[in-house]
Amino acid sequence: MLDSLSILYYLCFMNKLPIQKRVQIINLLVEGSSLRATSRIADVSINTVTKLLVDVGRACEKFHDEKVRGLKSSKIQADEIWSFVYSKQKNVPDGMENEAGDIWTWTAIDADSKIIVSWFVGDRTAVSANLFMKDVASRLANRVQLTTDGHSAYLSAVDNAFESNIDFAQLQKMYGVSEGESQTERKYSPATCTGIRKTIIEGEPDEKHISTSYVERQNLTIRMHNRRFTRLTNAFSKKIDNHCLALALHFVYYNFVKIHKTLRVPPAMEAGLIKRLMSIEDIVRLDEV
Repeated sequence: MLDSLSILYYLCFMNKLPIQKRVQIINLLVEGSSLRATSRIADVSINTVTKLLVDVGRACEKFHDEKVRGLKSSKIQADEIWSFVYSKQKNVPDGMENEAGDIWTWTAIDADSKIIVSWFVGDRTAVSANLFMKDVASRLANRVQLTTDGHSAYLSAVDNAFESNIDFAQLQKMYGVSEGESQTERKYSPATCTGIRKTIIEGEPDEKHISTSYVERQNLTIRMHNRRFTRLTNAFSKKIDNHCLALALHFVYYNFVKIHKTLRVPPAMEAGLIKRLMSIEDIVRLDEV
C-alpha cells in the first residue's frame, strides 16, 4: 500500500497535483521563499516545485503578453535592476559566457496605476535597451511622459521606439560618501545620494513629474518577493530560463493579485485591465488554459 508521500509523487507525475497543493507552492514562491524552503514547507520534492514554477511561469509570460496592452498611461518610469545567474561575472567558468554572469531586469511602471507595463531580461547594452523600449511602446495607447535614469542606452532606444511621439526626460542621481561613514556601512548599504540632475531629452515633460521613485521602489519589491534577487545568499538563479520564468510569475502576481496599499486594489484593476480580484488559484489555473 502506498504511503501519502508516494501518492503525492504519483499525482505530480500524472500532472494532477492537487490544486490546493499547487496554490500553496506558488503562494510560497511569490512571497519570497526559495525552492528548497518551499519544498520543505509544502512537503514535496524540489523537482516538483521547479516543474510547477516552469509550467506556471510560462503561462504567466503568455498571460502578461496578451493582457497588458492598450494602456492609457500618462507617466511611465523605467529602470534596471541587477542580479546574476549561476555566478557573478568575475567568476564565470570558461565556456559559460552566454549562460552565466551578471544580468539585468529592465522594468517600466505606470506612475499612476503602478502596473508593470513591461519587463525584459538581458544585459545593460543598447541592444537590450532597444528591445525593451519597443515592447514598452507597443503596450501604450497614447503619448506619455517617460522618465529613466541617466543610462545613455536609453537615448537612442527611446527615439527608435517612440519616433518623437513622447515627452522624455532623464533623472540622474549623484552619489557620495557621508561624513563619518565607515567602510562596513559602505559595503552593506547603498551609497548616499548627494544630489540629482534632471535633463529634458525630448518633447515637453512636466518637470514636477520627472521622477524614478516608483520604479526604484518596485526594485525593492522585486527583491522582497523573489528569493533569487536576495543579496548575499545562495538562492540565486542557476539557469537563465528559470530566472525569467520566476520573474514572469512575480509580475503577474504583482499586477493582478497583490493589492497595492495606497490603491487598495491590484494595479491591473486600477489600470482597467480586470474587473474582479484575481487570486493565487487564478494564477495556478492559467497553466490549464
